[in-house]
Amino acid sequence: MTTDEGKVGSKGELFPSKKIREAIGLKKNQRVKYSVIHGRLIVEKILDPISLLSQPPKVKISWHEYKNNRKKVTKELEL
Repeated sequence: MTTDEGKVGSKGELFPSKKIREAIGLKKNQRVKYSVIHGRLIVEKILDPISLLSQPPKVKISWHEYKNNRKKVTKELEL
């Protein structure tokens, strides 16, 4: 876990430290998603589709497995 302090600007801008930006891989002008959960601010970077496609797949599944799983889920949702 990485923790650090930042500050809030005069117009409400949030300024996380370099340590925090590097910990989650934030780049200049990168879009982020803010969530508030139990009074805590959560900041997540939003990946653009091009960068997602350039990453290696996290799951390996054959086309046949995909089709069978899709049919199964569709049937379950129809009930």
